Formats: sequence, structure tokens, C-alpha cells
Amino acid sequence: MGVDVLLGLQWGDEGKGKIVDYLADKYDIVARFQGGPNAGHTIVIGDKKFVLHTIPSGVFRENIVNVIGNGVVIDPITLEKELNTLKGENVSLANLLVAKKAHLILPSHRNLDAASEAAKGKLKIGSTLKGIGPTYMDKTGRNGLRVGDIFREDFLERYQNLKNKHVDLLKLYPPIEFDLEKEEQQWMQSLEALKALKTIDCSYFLNQQLSAGKSILAEGAQGSMLDIDFGTYPYVTSSNTMTAGVCIGLGIAPNKINNVLGITKAYCTRVGSGPFPTELEGEVGEELRKLGHEFGATTGRPRRCGWIDIPQLKYTIMINGVTSLAITKLDILNTFAEINVAENYMINGEPTEDLPYDLQSKEILPLYTTKKGWMSDLEGITDYNSLPQVAKDYLTYLEKQLGVPIDYVSTGPARRSLIIKD
Repeated sequence: MGVDVLLGLQWGDEGKGKIVDYLADKYDIVARFQGGPNAGHTIVIGDKKFVLHTIPSGVFRENIVNVIGNGVVIDPITLEKELNTLKGENVSLANLLVAKKAHLILPSHRNLDAASEAAKGKLKIGSTLKGIGPTYMDKTGRNGLRVGDIFREDFLERYQNLKNKHVDLLKLYPPIEFDLEKEEQQWMQSLEALKALKTIDCSYFLNQQLSAGKSILAEGAQGSMLDIDFGTYPYVTSSNTMTAGVCIGLGIAPNKINNVLGITKAYCTRVGSGPFPTELEGEVGEELRKLGHEFGATTGRPRRCGWIDIPQLKYTIMINGVTSLAITKLDILNTFAEINVAENYMINGEPTEDLPYDLQSKEILPLYTTKKGWMSDLEGITDYNSLPQVAKDYLTYLEKQLGVPIDYVSTGPARRSLIIKD
């Protein structure tokens, strides 16, 4: 059966959670492979909206195993809040498993994150201040604490040693308002909720399931353009958000990966700092933000909005090995008489389809093609052929430009607002 991968092709917030929620019942296991509570997957079921930060989006489907993989970094406080919310809605957590090798976010990691970002002034990278970066730094520096460590007899000693290291580092930064003692007390209490979950050796468990003929959907968090190696560095996250990250984040060999479903909005957004070639800073950008309710699921920050970017998408399709596309938020373009698409860039007077090594150091002029808008409501349309012809023309155009078939079209946040293209 193997592993299928679902991930975002832009700067995140592409609507991955909804697609995972729809696809989950076709798989035995949904596994999150990277990132931390800086991600937020919004899922609308009936009249209720759920925002997940750590738990895989398949949790709302019965009899599906959900795995938080070793590539994820976990804040016990955030996790406990998610668990309590789900319990309050009678969502079963019996099939939620946590990798013993997943690293823990300490309160002092969040303190360091906030102090570091504050010290950067105008050079801020747009951190969510969730402690993600410092946690991955300790991971690669071989100082981190992992989920399995909380069951060790010397855990508190290990915790104190790492905290002391952070306290010494904090002396290098101007003081900020952060009640470390209070946060630490809550963190220790939240460990009990983590201890109550079933922990696993992720690589053995998933490979045993594959050998038994089970199918796995690997769920990415942030978008591909935030990948630590291949994104718009340094304005990126601290993990590998692309397909290759599945192997590292779950302990699965590359030859186990089958299909890769890439998610992109019908336009483009970005949260935080960093280059964004097609960004619209005027009325059109504001209209996209208003119609699309473009505010971060984790931070509430307004998202920067712009037109869809073909060179950027071709790049992430290439590095991820995308075999199929899902286009989300097509309905947000309902009222636009004209829709622009960046087909190429002009850099230093030369046209190109390639992303430069350092996006922010180049003066990039997107070269747009204007497509006609459909100017009609897509509410209630569940069949691809029932879409307005102009909308179908837009999707066909995107398929030709990107060279990958569009198999899913989302026309709203609810489960029912999803068109499966035959």
C-alpha cells in the first residue's frame, strides 16, 4: 500500500487540514511528520470549527490511527489544550500515538524565541514565538529532550540542565516580559496529559504497519516555501516541510512513498516577513484578505495576499515530486472580473521561470497574464462539470502551466464544499 504524502506548495495556510480530513478515511494511518504548534490546520465539520496545532487532521475519523511523528516538536501545554478541546467534543483519542523520539518544547525555548526575535528589531523573521527554532537548535546541537525522556528517572535533572543552559543564553539578550516560573509550573502539569497517551517507536511501528498491508497518509504542516533548506531562507521554519522530510520525520524509506498531493490556493498568501513576489499591497490585496478571512490560525496575524505564482509553484512541484494537485479557496475569486497569474519573472531585465538563489536580494517583477473571472457564486456545486465554464477554463489553464493534474477543488471551508474531479 505504501505512503502517500499531502503537503502545502506555497508559504503555508493552503487548506491542508480540510483535504486531510476528507482523505483520511481512505487510509489506515495519518501521520504528521514535521513542525510544531506554529502550524494550524482549520477543519470545519457542520457548524463547528476546529484548529489543530499538533494533532494530525485525521483525528475526527473513527478507527483511523493518528501518529505524531518523531520529526514533530511538541509543547505539552499546547497539546493538552488540544486534547481537552477534542475531549469536550467527544472526539475519541484512543488511536492517537506519539513518537518517543519527538522533541519537547520547553518554556525556556519559548522565552529564548521571544527574546531573540525582539532583539532583531527590523530584521525579525516573523517567528510565531512558539519556541520552534530554539527547540530544533537544541535537537541538532544534541542537547534536546525527547518524549521518551519524560519516563526516565533522571528526567528532572536533564530538564534542569537544559533550562540552565537557556537561562545563561537569555543573559545575552535584553530582558523581555516572560514569567518563566509560571510557564514552567503549567508545563510540568501538562506533562501528565502527554504521559497518558500511547508512545511508540515511530519507525518500527509504521514499517510494521506497512508490512502488514496498511496504508499511510503523511501530513505536512507549513508550506514548502518555508523549508529550512529549500525555502526563502532565512525567512523559513526550522524543519524540512517537503516530501523528503517524510522519510526523516517518520523513519520511512524513500521507496515506500507513492503519490504526492500538493495543495495550493487559487491565489497566494504569506504570514510574517520575507520575500513574496506577487504580493498585493493595495485594495486588491485587502479584498483577498477580507474575502478569504486571511488571518493566521495560530497567531491571528493578517496574511499578506497576492496572485498565484506559477514559477514558485513549478519549483515546489519539482522538489516535492508532486503527482496531483488540490486547488483550494477557488470561491474567494468569485467576485473578481479579472484574475492575474504570474507566469514568469523579470530579473535584471531578463525573463526567467526560475526562482533565484536569494529571492529577497533581487528586484523581481512578476510578468502577469490576465484571465477572465467567472463572476458567480460556487456555493453548492459538487460536480466539476457544473462549475462555470470560465472557472473550468482557469483550472485547465493552471493544469497546463503546472504540468500536474488537478484532482480536487475546494469551494469553501466545510467538508461538503469539495469537488472531486473525475
